[in-house]
Amino acid sequence: MTKIIKPHLLVIGGTGFIGFHLILAAKKRGWSVSSISLNKPKAYRYVNGVNYFRCNITNLKELRKKLNRSYTYVVNLGGYGKHTFFKDGGDKIIEAHFLGLVNLTKVLSKKKIKKFIQIGSSEEYGEVQAPQSETSQGMPSSPYAIAKLACTQFLKMLYATEKYPATILRFFLIYGSRQDDNRILPQIIKGCLKNKKFNVSKGDQIRDFCYIDDAINAIFLTLNSKKTNGEIFNIGSGKPIKIKKVVTQICKIIGKGKPQFGKIKYRKNENMTLYPKVEKARVKLKWKPKIKFNLGIKILLKSYK
Repeated sequence: MTKIIKPHLLVIGGTGFIGFHLILAAKKRGWSVSSISLNKPKAYRYVNGVNYFRCNITNLKELRKKLNRSYTYVVNLGGYGKHTFFKDGGDKIIEAHFLGLVNLTKVLSKKKIKKFIQIGSSEEYGEVQAPQSETSQGMPSSPYAIAKLACTQFLKMLYATEKYPATILRFFLIYGSRQDDNRILPQIIKGCLKNKKFNVSKGDQIRDFCYIDDAINAIFLTLNSKKTNGEIFNIGSGKPIKIKKVVTQICKIIGKGKPQFGKIKYRKNENMTLYPKVEKARVKLKWKPKIKFNLGIKILLKSYK
């Protein structure tokens, strides 16, 4: 009788919000899972049966010691998602993302892994006007954005020259349970639940929100696809919405909330229209989001009870 070998998934940044949901989904599939992060998982993001490593991926020597086994798939969710100016520590952000990725590709041979997924960001487009397409030339306006774009270009080069099995998924705004409190939707929800005044911007920014389960589904479809190496895919709902409408809809669903519009300034060089074309993912990945925004918010609110 042929022995069935379980896939072994390595998640870089597995202690974060998206990493937690990805690990949970992989474990439900019966996969072996390892996670590598700078810190231990918080109690509410800990998953039983996962091999958690602590390591700074910019340290090549340390990384080689930690990753001394073979993996079927790798998903890179590592790095900081902060909008910091270069003079305020942006160089550290660039190093964490780009040098970390270079080290990972040095350690993880293409001969041993079937797929390497780089989780990119809508921020790579920078000042490109919406709807952003995968063919758009990025115009990054922050160290985080340039770091993400450099990672994308590096992996595209590796695929073109060495057939490294990498795919880039550019996530727009992913939301769901167990997300950090400093993200926009948790801030709005908590502000409404307290029914006290809370500050927000004027809310004229147009954004795209994609529910976590849809994002995780996109990752698994990519892992199982042999025709996506060297490609970039936008992952978003395809349903742009104004931030002011997001706030008012959440207030309406919860039944309370006192948002103070215009009390927070827009970020310098903030792109006011950031939402994707998602046709490529629909056609090549056979992926489409299933959870509409209002339903996603209602599901999310259950986790606050």
